[in-house]
This record gives sequence, C-alpha cells and structure tokens, in this order.
Amino acid sequence: MKNLPSHNAFVLFEVAGVPTPVSSTAPLPVQAANLPVQAANTPSIASAATALAANANRNGWMIQNLSTNPLYVLLGPGASASVFHAVLKGGTASNDGNGGSLTQMQGVIYQGIITIAGTAPSYVVTEL
Repeated sequence: MKNLPSHNAFVLFEVAGVPTPVSSTAPLPVQAANLPVQAANTPSIASAATALAANANRNGWMIQNLSTNPLYVLLGPGASASVFHAVLKGGTASNDGNGGSLTQMQGVIYQGIITIAGTAPSYVVTEL
C-alpha cells in the first residue's frame, strides 16, 4: 500500500496497484483473514460454569468479572472458592467495568477448558 498525494477531502492510497480514495466516510477497504475464530461475549450468571470449552483453534481469550463479588478462575474443570488459578476482584458496582480481568493473547495460548466459580458470578468472556 503506497500513500499518494491528497485530493480534496480524500487521501489516496494505492491498493493492489489501484489508487483508492480514503476518508472518514470512505475508509480503506479491509478484508478479514480467513481464520478459524470463535467469538463470545456472553455474560453468565451460573454459580459454577464452564467459561470456555476446550478449543484447539483458540488464539487468545479474556475474562472480566462484572460482579461485585470475587470470581474464581481455573484453567481446567471444577473451579471453586478453594480450587482456582486466579481470583478476579469484584467491581464497585455490577457491570461498572472495574472488575478484575484475566487475559492471554500472546505466547503459548491455553486451549483447554476454563471454568469459573463464585457467589452470584457474572462475567464476560471473549475467545479469539
């Protein structure tokens, strides 16, 4: 992609040899990569649950606590308040975005089951 001179309100980019106008109303065309991806953004209110099932194609994941209570996370089956790998702190209020989070987006990505537990847990999980 080569940046060409501006023309009026557009900036011209060369995409595959063709000058292409780009602006806030005509953004640069983007084609999604054809990768095996599973995305989830699902709050859960189970008392103990599978946050993510095992997935050999997982490229990254993130869990954030949406509750005011601690959320216990286990990389494996059977999370509980006494069996966990991480405790995510609760937020000041439900769904305030201040709850703790656990993320793995680079390096060797854990691809097994991830379970959670807690008192009235509520969380959001994303898998790439």
